[in-house]
Parts: sequence; C-alpha cells; structure tokens
Amino acid sequence: MTLAPIRLNPDLDIAAAAAAYRRDGWVQVSDIFTPETATFLADLLETRIDWDLAFQGEDGRPAVLGREEIVRQGETALQQRLRRMMTQAGSAYGFLYLAYPLITAYLAGRDPGHPVHGVTEFLNADFVRLGAAITGRADIVKADGQLTRYRPGDFIGLHNDVGSEASDRLVAYTLGLTRNWRADWGGQLLFHDASGDVIRGHAPRWNTLTLFSVPQYHSVAPVAAYAQAPRLSVVGWMRNAGR
Repeated sequence: MTLAPIRLNPDLDIAAAAAAYRRDGWVQVSDIFTPETATFLADLLETRIDWDLAFQGEDGRPAVLGREEIVRQGETALQQRLRRMMTQAGSAYGFLYLAYPLITAYLAGRDPGHPVHGVTEFLNADFVRLGAAITGRADIVKADGQLTRYRPGDFIGLHNDVGSEASDRLVAYTLGLTRNWRADWGGQLLFHDASGDVIRGHAPRWNTLTLFSVPQYHSVAPVAAYAQAPRLSVVGWMRNAGR
C-alpha cells in the first residue's frame, strides 16, 4: 500500500453542517471522504497498523504498550493489570482498546515511510480548516489524533474530555471507518445527562465525521463478545495555539 492523497468529499454541505453545530453543539456529516479515500483508510486500519494496547494505568494516567513491551511483560502480568483496571473502572474511570498515536509516532519517526503519516498531515491541514469552518471556531489551529480499533470487550468509561494540556481541547472529533456494524454489537458513542440517562447515541458508522463541543459527558459502550468486526475510527481533538 503506497501513500495516497486523502481527499474530502467535494460535495459536502458545509453550511448545513455549520448550522446544525451552532444549533446543537454537535453534528454528524456522512460521506466525509471520497469513496476512494474512505476505502484506502479502512484498508489501512484493517491490515497495516502495528497496534498498541491502550488502557487506564494504575497511576490514573493512560498506559500505552507496544508489541515488544507486551511480550516483555508477559501474558499473566498483563492480564493482572487489566483486571485491576476493570475493578477500578467500576467506581472511577477506565478504558481499553487498541490505538496508534498519530502525532507521537510522526514526531518520533516511528514506521518511516508508512502511509499512516499521511493521515497526520491531513489532520493538520484540510481537516483543521474544515473543522474551523463547521464549528465557527477561528481559534482552531491544530488537531491531535489516534487510530482506534475496538475488539469485543473494549470500551471507554464516562468522561468529559477536559484536559490539562497547554493547548485547549475545543472540539472532539470521530472519523468513523467501520464498514459494517449491527446495532446489538455495542460500541456506540453515548452522551449522558447529569442524571446518567443517555440523551443521544451514535452507532459506529462508515465514512462519517462526528464533531461535538468540549466539554460534554460521554462514553463508548463495550463492544459485544459476539461482534463479528472491529470498530475502527480516527479520533482526537481540535485545539487552539495554547498558552
């Protein structure tokens, strides 16, 4: 697989998306990429990524383990860590999924020549400009991002995306690249009110952009044990220049 240009759908109705975002604080845009780009990206996530394991660490910070570190820890020790995380998630916060950290990998020179780095460049060029146009946030100047792959049992607990970095998380995004999904397979992006009720939910979708303002309480429902495909997406935040 060689590097291919990442192209947005030229027929996007940006004015309609912007009106919906102003009204609701969120919007979904279908067919965000050209068909060729969507297929290229899905193939990339399905077959070409050396995934890390991401989960909530014992110290309350994200733990990200690459293939070599997973082998070095050993299956028994890793499963003990994950069981502790699951126990803690019952009363606090937890998450578990496979990830590829786009910005970190790009800056560190990980996987030189890999087509995944074209995704990072796209996020901080055409995609940032699109996000600013839809949200009306002129202070959006950059985007971080990670690829995610959810297997059966993977999830993200309730959180609101407020971070402590120097640049603020202004708008959260999900670029859905899941080709086929059944409603009972789980994995929905769920939004919650102060009482804990689900006020909105989005199933994993194909070639779809979801934008929502930060902060909003949300979670990702666990993927069902019998799901027959992975939940694939590019996710992250659009940010300002920082303090």
